[in-house]
Amino acid sequence: MSSVAMTHNQTNAGLSTPLVLLLATGAGLAAAALYYSQPMLGVLAGEFNASPGSIGLVPMLTQLGYALGLLLLAPLGDRFDRRRIILGKAAVLSLALLLAAAAPDIQVLLVASLVVGVSATLAQDIVPAAATLAPASRRGKTVGTVMTGLLLGILLSRVVSGFVAEHAGWRSMFVLAASSIALLGVALWRGLPRFAPTTQLPYGALMATLGALLQRHGGLRRAALAQGLLSVAFSAFWSTLAVLLHGAPFHLGSAAAGAFGLAGAAGALAAPLAGRAADRQGPEVVTRLGAGLVVLAFGAMAVGALGGSSPLWLIAVGAVLFDLGVQASLIAHQTIVYSLEPAARSRLNAVLMASMFIGMASGAGLGSLALAQWGWLGVCGLAALAGLGALAVRLWPAAPKSA
Repeated sequence: MSSVAMTHNQTNAGLSTPLVLLLATGAGLAAAALYYSQPMLGVLAGEFNASPGSIGLVPMLTQLGYALGLLLLAPLGDRFDRRRIILGKAAVLSLALLLAAAAPDIQVLLVASLVVGVSATLAQDIVPAAATLAPASRRGKTVGTVMTGLLLGILLSRVVSGFVAEHAGWRSMFVLAASSIALLGVALWRGLPRFAPTTQLPYGALMATLGALLQRHGGLRRAALAQGLLSVAFSAFWSTLAVLLHGAPFHLGSAAAGAFGLAGAAGALAAPLAGRAADRQGPEVVTRLGAGLVVLAFGAMAVGALGGSSPLWLIAVGAVLFDLGVQASLIAHQTIVYSLEPAARSRLNAVLMASMFIGMASGAGLGSLALAQWGWLGVCGLAALAGLGALAVRLWPAAPKSA
């Protein structure tokens, strides 16, 4: 037995609680890097004298980078030692965040945002690493703990970045983020074992399997399309909220924009209930309910925006509802996708998550354009239409063998 395999098996026999917590923290910090910029977009637009459409490219390129990283780099975890991949991405992510902190103009910030997105995919390397290290009897609990860390990173990132940017400046936020990833890299270097590759397939062959899975499974295509559309709505909101609140009539700072992340957290933290509903009622029902909540939330905000902009209380309530809808649909879509071909779950997840972040990138770009052309009503209308599209996908009769 090779030394790599021996290290791997020994870790399986006794996965320590500190290592699980380290992996959960790592997933959370990596995922958080995707969202730090969003509450600061109003400040960044003023710093670089950028239009809403131009500053909207920051979250758009971050999400697009993440989607590209998932599609182009995720399969490498089966081909090479996952520890080396995680450490390499952590180093690149830390440097990209430092580049964002030092950006002298919007062009450099855009380049840094794209690299942040690509390298932040280390979160999606950490989750399968946890599943691999955990013994079968603890795998579900271990993955659940790591996913909780990832979710908390997403939820708290906007709150932290809004507060730090308000009191110490936006550059300080990026420096703080880079430092946290650097410290994480050191901890992972010390605590993470090596992983034996599970395949010798060349890169091209690994990539070809992703297309084959899409062609083979109608359930995967439907899930990817519906979740991608819901992600358009999700990102259109979060990528424009700070710009909306920064201007008239609100004139609120980045801390206020970040605080809206707590409203979204209320919805997202309730989403695990969707897992029980999926078990009892079936995941199809949950996907339809989730999409319906998104349509309801943005429809209400659109009506409220007929006079110019939705009242703050309605925006907060809408954030709770649509976050719940998006997260519930994601859980249900994962339930559908994971049942299609158990031996290919990591690649199925890569396709689903890539479609989700392609939707995020599209929503950021389209939302910024809508805000510039038609104001907040345009953003809410765009998001409501995207939610209706997702609902139509889930209501459309599936082929006999499709999920």
